[in-house]
Amino acid sequence: MLATPAGAADLDALYDRLATASEQEAPRLEAEIEGEWQRSGSASMDLLLQRGQNALAAGDTAAAIDHFSAAIDHAPDFAEAYNSRAAAFFQEGDFGPAITDIGQVLRLDPRHFTAITGLALMLEEMDRPREAIEAYRAAFAIHPHLPGVRDTIDRLTAETDGQEI
Repeated sequence: MLATPAGAADLDALYDRLATASEQEAPRLEAEIEGEWQRSGSASMDLLLQRGQNALAAGDTAAAIDHFSAAIDHAPDFAEAYNSRAAAFFQEGDFGPAITDIGQVLRLDPRHFTAITGLALMLEEMDRPREAIEAYRAAFAIHPHLPGVRDTIDRLTAETDGQEI
């Protein structure tokens, strides 16, 4: 279940449209979905998210993690706070907490394609290419025009061909 019931219905409709969108239509739908992700239903939590994202962009991962953690403490159903904190943990090279946070994102929003691709990237970094391929395929099923995903799936598949399962 998503954080806001009204937002959940809107987000579900956007995901459904994205799955069948044309290549030209997909970026607009992606931007709408990302806009929905940013809204917690609380101006204070949205501000904490924004402050964390600004800190992350400035390279201050510790401050970013603090802001995202505060948002999570006050709004434990705010999927994007978990996703953003996962990104900060990933930048720190701390994959365990990042993967835990991605699990929370996907519990709250199973079609969060950015979280799924983040998981796939971590699986690649951890030298788990077959699992990364599956995650990329899951993201691709939700967002068939996700930039670079098809090429990444093809590259990883070529690299793993001939390896034992």
